[in-house]
Amino acid sequence: MMKIRPLRSEADYEKALAEIERFFENEPAPGTAEADDFDLLALVIADYEAKHWPIEAPDPVDAIRFQMETRGYSQRDLSVLLGSRSRASEILSRKRSLTMEMAWKLNREWGIPAECLIRPSGHAG
Repeated sequence: MMKIRPLRSEADYEKALAEIERFFENEPAPGTAEADDFDLLALVIADYEAKHWPIEAPDPVDAIRFQMETRGYSQRDLSVLLGSRSRASEILSRKRSLTMEMAWKLNREWGIPAECLIRPSGHAG
């Protein structure tokens, strides 16, 4: 087992990946020192990846469309939630920005992360 420490280079990252692969081939028993090492190594790798290859949250319209597709919601469902068909259409066509109240409803009712809903979108005005 390598000594677990912060990853400061691509070489450190590659070593950590090789080391964690060993755990996937022979999973440690929960509560053991090896299981703790696995958990720590996974955290260190995730931290390095987040710093070097961050994944941006989608813009509000993309987040809404994704939720609609995955949950089978229609534009009518969005209209009911937002209070009007034209408002839903304007949001989806990026002609109108979400208000904080709309973002709050979408977060509460549809479970869309707030950080996705409060980002600027590519709307026209």
